Amino acid sequence: MKSSRLSETTSLVESWENRLYLEQLVIPSAPSEMGGDDVINGLTQKPKSLPPRYFYDDRGSKLFELICELPEYYLTRTETEILRAYAKAIALITGPTELVELGSGSSTKTRILLDAYAKLGYPLRYLPIDISESILESSAHQLLLDYPLLQVHGIVSTYDLALAKLAPSPLPTRMLCFLGSTLGNMNPEECDIFFSQIVGAMQPGEYFLLGIDLHKSAEILEPAYNDSQGVTAAFNLNMLQHLNRLFEGNFDLAQFKHWAFYNQELQQIEMHLQSQKAQKVELRGLNLTVEFAAGETIRSEISRKFDLQIIQQELSHRCLIPIQVWTDANQRFGLVLSQLR
Repeated sequence: MKSSRLSETTSLVESWENRLYLEQLVIPSAPSEMGGDDVINGLTQKPKSLPPRYFYDDRGSKLFELICELPEYYLTRTETEILRAYAKAIALITGPTELVELGSGSSTKTRILLDAYAKLGYPLRYLPIDISESILESSAHQLLLDYPLLQVHGIVSTYDLALAKLAPSPLPTRMLCFLGSTLGNMNPEECDIFFSQIVGAMQPGEYFLLGIDLHKSAEILEPAYNDSQGVTAAFNLNMLQHLNRLFEGNFDLAQFKHWAFYNQELQQIEMHLQSQKAQKVELRGLNLTVEFAAGETIRSEISRKFDLQIIQQELSHRCLIPIQVWTDANQRFGLVLSQLR
């Protein structure tokens, strides 16, 4: 029995070697890789801000997975519902395709797409891109166990680096997936740059699947970012701990408070970290000292809400022609499938 199990394990490792390739374009724990110029710029301007990418060390990625399961956080639940209803339709439109996912996390929603392609007998090839090496590797291993014919090329990277280095797909076409309404974390100027990077990584005829959170009332939006269990608060505060580790900082998390609200004028949720007293914080790795007044905040994230017609127009201007749009019954969330012409 022991010999049989050893043989099975050896066979599995050989199978992974043939079906799994992990590429590391950045080392998230290294300050030289994470830069820090954006931290300096954000913390020395008024009002202060930080880029959302600093949420995602290993603990931050795990906390975000927990957020997605919270009862108040309708986004993941609603997008999953749409994918389950229309994954087969997506697969029939694209035909055999390589799936590339930006910000893959645990790849939970991607499994719905993989199931649809597998049922149609299409080859399965998946390129997850994520800044968290540990969550990317663990999810890739689990996917290989669950999908015996799947090939995975995982890329530890930021979006811009990975998109710039994508090699041509060995399959007839490719679909870039940007799910979870992560587009809402970008301001309009950043969206323009991102769409340019998307188009630059694509060949004519390839597809782009985009998830967007739609306009709705503050009564629905605000609880999704102020959950009763405090998971979102822990996720927000963990950004400061990540900066401490990366840049030899001394943020005292007990002296900052999570604050999230809906900005009606800009139609976006804003998450802030609010200083509970006047204080100074040092980031020795950046040779930076930051002064905070009592009550002063760092804006750590925006989550813009979108109009389906407007986003389709913006995609069309980039030659990303919308082919199909799907929403849930309550019109809370939208999926847009477009094709580069």
